[in-house]
Amino acid sequence: MHLLCAFLAVLSLCEGSSLHCPGRCSCDSMQSVQCYRLTEVPSAIPPSTKRLYISHSKIQHLQLSNFTEMLAIEDFILLASGTESVENGTFKILNTLKSLELWKNKLRRVPSALPATLEVLKLNDNSINVLHASDFEGLKKLRILELKNNLLSSLSPSTLASLVSLQSLMVDSNHVQSVAGPLPLPHLRQLSLENNQLQIIPGSFFTSLQRLQYLSFSGNFLARIPVNLPNSLRSLKMERNQLKVVRFQDLKHLGNLFHLYLSENSLSSINGAQFLANLTTLELYQNQLQMLPLGLPARLQKLDCSNNLIQQVREQDFQDLRDLKHLFLDNNIVSVFESGALQRCSRLSSLALEQNLLQSIPLRLPGTLARLDLKGNAIQDIAEPELRDLKHLQVLNLRNNKLSALDHKALESLPRLRHLYLDGNPWNCTCSLLRAREVLKAKGTDVRGGQCVAPAERQGESWMSSVRIMKECESHLHLAEKSQGSREEPKAEDPSSIAINMDDDDEDYEID
Repeated sequence: MHLLCAFLAVLSLCEGSSLHCPGRCSCDSMQSVQCYRLTEVPSAIPPSTKRLYISHSKIQHLQLSNFTEMLAIEDFILLASGTESVENGTFKILNTLKSLELWKNKLRRVPSALPATLEVLKLNDNSINVLHASDFEGLKKLRILELKNNLLSSLSPSTLASLVSLQSLMVDSNHVQSVAGPLPLPHLRQLSLENNQLQIIPGSFFTSLQRLQYLSFSGNFLARIPVNLPNSLRSLKMERNQLKVVRFQDLKHLGNLFHLYLSENSLSSINGAQFLANLTTLELYQNQLQMLPLGLPARLQKLDCSNNLIQQVREQDFQDLRDLKHLFLDNNIVSVFESGALQRCSRLSSLALEQNLLQSIPLRLPGTLARLDLKGNAIQDIAEPELRDLKHLQVLNLRNNKLSALDHKALESLPRLRHLYLDGNPWNCTCSLLRAREVLKAKGTDVRGGQCVAPAERQGESWMSSVRIMKECESHLHLAEKSQGSREEPKAEDPSSIAINMDDDDEDYEID
């Protein structure tokens, strides 16, 4: 009886709390309320609510009276609701507010008199065109400030001076043409000014940023890497600028730099990257490199030189890169690949050589390779010596080459092959390909492509899955064996010229 009474009491409390949840909203036991398609901020949310999320509504104006009963609110998110203005001091009374996010609205300025408890402020995708020092007064606890996709044209140090605890500042995709220094944010760790209109960064800009770890100036008009970068930097992004030369000697003090991104610039050569002794990632895709970088740091793990004008790969280019795991050389004009050029890369796992001018698979590739991409070359043949060392290879991409046959012995040397891509090759579907198919079937390899181009009567069929080809070849091979023991029987026809009955209704063979 006591248990029944207790259950009914709890049930009545739950029902009572659900009555306080406004229409078009959902309230949960974690003190969170989510609302959609409203015309105003709900006034009857439970007083214990800590998180209020409103999305895709039509709330043109926020005012103080909307929040007078939200004394426990910690997170307020208003997303894509067409909000154009906020009454002065609207959020000042929210003494528990830690996170304020007003994304994808139509705000023209930062809301005034924000509470001192605020730690996160995200105003992305609005129409804010200027910042005032008064916007951030008293926000000594603010750690994250995001102003992406607004209309800002400048970034002034005095505007942000009161943000003494700021750790992350994102001002991507604005119209920022100039910045001044020093930026007085001693605890800043992450700064991003991507997709703006910066042409120069003053040397004094980084004077106070001695804890900065992540810096991005991608998508600007910078002709050089900024000087006086802080020693604490771990990642530097400079893609999509106007770099023609990189002076690595000016960066040698960056002993903590692990990741450097220089893609989509106008670099014709790279020399001296060894000054960055701890660099593990170097991305250089879509530049104008005619040869591989000289003097790469020994700890490099990822090198991306795709979409350049590189013609050859030499052993001397990689002799010290024992930690290299990922190498991207796709979309170049590589026609010469020295035998054993990558032999010292004893940890190499993936090699991308798509869309080059190779006529054969490079010899003596590292046995550690798990993925090899050779799509879009001019490879006509695959021999067993080219693959015999690749005992760990799992993915082999041979699409869009000039292969007409496939040596089953080469496939037998790949014990871990799981995926093989063969589309876009001019396969000559003779019965000899059945031996390759049996090897692949035994491995359980997932094979894509393999449509016949010749002989004409087999065009469009797949030598991997066609039951017709399999039956015809097996039948004629059996006849050939019988003919060897009888002089009276005619000599069996060459299996390579067997005609296929195109009217056979057998279904394609499925690989298990």
